[in-house]
Amino acid sequence: MTDTPIALVTGGAQGIGLACGQALADDGYFVVLADVKESVHDAAKELGGAGYVCDMGDVAAIGTLFDRIAADHGPVAALVNNAGIAMPGDFLSYDLDAFARVLDVNLRGVFLATQRAANMMVEAGIEGAIVNMSSINAQVAIPAIPAYCASKGGVMQLTKVAALALAPHNIRVNAVGPGSIDTEMMAGVNANPDAMKMAMSRTPLQRMGTAREIGDVVAFLCSRKASYVTGETIYVDGGRLGLNYVV
Repeated sequence: MTDTPIALVTGGAQGIGLACGQALADDGYFVVLADVKESVHDAAKELGGAGYVCDMGDVAAIGTLFDRIAADHGPVAALVNNAGIAMPGDFLSYDLDAFARVLDVNLRGVFLATQRAANMMVEAGIEGAIVNMSSINAQVAIPAIPAYCASKGGVMQLTKVAALALAPHNIRVNAVGPGSIDTEMMAGVNANPDAMKMAMSRTPLQRMGTAREIGDVVAFLCSRKASYVTGETIYVDGGRLGLNYVV
């Protein structure tokens, strides 16, 4: 058990999730990382926290995760629902099992984790914070990732619902919607000059964002500096959603 406030970050072994964990650790949280990858243990150790292997698309595994965190460390004061998958494919032949799998991880898993964390907070009298990882694809769309786009639109609405439901308990729920961020998912764009040119043509700040820039916004939303912010999705996209046309 620890007297330090506990923050759980799902999908935390690398990329944006790990950057969120680093930013929260810098803000004084004891950070717990969960991920399907075994490397989550080493990542958590670097932050002075704890790591757990968990598939956020598995209902039983999510329950076990929260039970273990409660037993090992205590109730969470902050939750970052970052775990997510895309599984691209052609719309006309998109596999129904793939669609279900994406929604299981990206939407159902977010709901279950939010529900479990919120119950922990209510029982412990914690005025906590929950941040869901949405995407600009909650507002715009890419035809090759229909399930991903649908799931992120759902996350946007789930964030609003949870914010309203948990406001009487002073638990704040917000979301962050990244644009083009320099992570492993964008490696193909980085390696292709034409793809990079296209991405930058619709990014007014003319660069990719960094994972830490997402992490810092997440940490802000988990802090008292955001004490009157709930039900919002903050898009960290270099100005992309505001762009009317490209040249």
